[in-house]
Amino acid sequence: MFLKSLKCHKQLRRALFATLLFFCCTSFAHKEVQGLRVWASPDSTRLVFDLSDSVKYKLFTLDNPDRVVIDIESAEFKTKFDQASLENSRISRLRHAVRDGGIRLVLDMQGKVKPSSFLLTPNQTYGNRLVIDLTFQGESKLAQTSKKSKEVDLGKMSTRDFIVAIDPGHGGEDTGAIGNLKHLREKDVVLSVSKKLQALINAQPGMKAFLVRSGDYYVGLRNRMEIARDKGADLFISVHADSFKDARATGASVFVLSEKGASNEAARWLAERENRSDLIGGVKLEDKGDLLASVLLDLSQTASQTASHELATHLIANLGKVTDMHHKTVQRAGFMVLKSPDIPSVLVELGFISNHKGEQKLATAAHQQALATALLSGVKAYAAKRPPPVKHPESWTVAKK
Repeated sequence: MFLKSLKCHKQLRRALFATLLFFCCTSFAHKEVQGLRVWASPDSTRLVFDLSDSVKYKLFTLDNPDRVVIDIESAEFKTKFDQASLENSRISRLRHAVRDGGIRLVLDMQGKVKPSSFLLTPNQTYGNRLVIDLTFQGESKLAQTSKKSKEVDLGKMSTRDFIVAIDPGHGGEDTGAIGNLKHLREKDVVLSVSKKLQALINAQPGMKAFLVRSGDYYVGLRNRMEIARDKGADLFISVHADSFKDARATGASVFVLSEKGASNEAARWLAERENRSDLIGGVKLEDKGDLLASVLLDLSQTASQTASHELATHLIANLGKVTDMHHKTVQRAGFMVLKSPDIPSVLVELGFISNHKGEQKLATAAHQQALATALLSGVKAYAAKRPPPVKHPESWTVAKK
């Protein structure tokens, strides 16, 4: 009996030892960096590292020369990386080496950057990921122009082109919706339609359009608004393609900012110091008292929302001539990109990419051109009811006579 009991204890100890060994090996097992994608935009670069599992890491910068360093614990670099993919990213070279049981990645930069990062959990397309965003430092054009204050003789003001900001949604790592039939990606179709719309607008006398995102890269939602304001846009049109779990859903929609979204943004503008030095319709708020600043902001937002609704109505009327409409009236939502206080802004859903017929239509150049032409007609109808915009400095200081 004693021998049998001793044998059982030995077996139990062996089992416990094996279990502990398993967990120790598992906890210290090296994780892998299995891929790397680089998305370069005019103002920033995003790096996305594909990981075998979630990791612990540190991110910091070094000077002389400028470098960004990423230390990833208990990991190995298990991917082939082509340095040519760094073109236009302002990263001269990427180096990696083993360090303290993990890896150190060094990005040799062509100037100073402000890095930020976050981890992403697996989704339908990708596994675990580490995202590094590099924002190029230096004063923005918006900040530069905001500091200028010129006197203007109202009798000598001249007109300028009507400027339209076209914002293709998503981009880069953010594909947006993906069709079930042809696997059409939202980021691709909206960029294609946006480029067609830009070409049509630029062919119109007295009108000019620019793309907030001109390539396959991601732009932050609030940055999209800032780019539009920086370039003096008179209109902002964000272009998307809808998706829904019910594949029968079909048709286009046009959204403007909800009242709640507007009030939240107004509170943010009044609360944050950097916004006070910005411009609302050519007026600075930093030297205004709280009450006056609130009134000026409210007037600007009210005018902008009224104009946004009018633009949306024109767009719906013209889109309805070339495609089915999911909503035949203007819809309201709190989309971030619609929150500019002084730029009439709309978000257009071109159709449901999750609908088989809708996806097939969105994939064709002919339908994309028809959508772009309809959007142009809506913009022209809106602009025709307004006088040409005038050239004016960023700060209204009227010259004394």
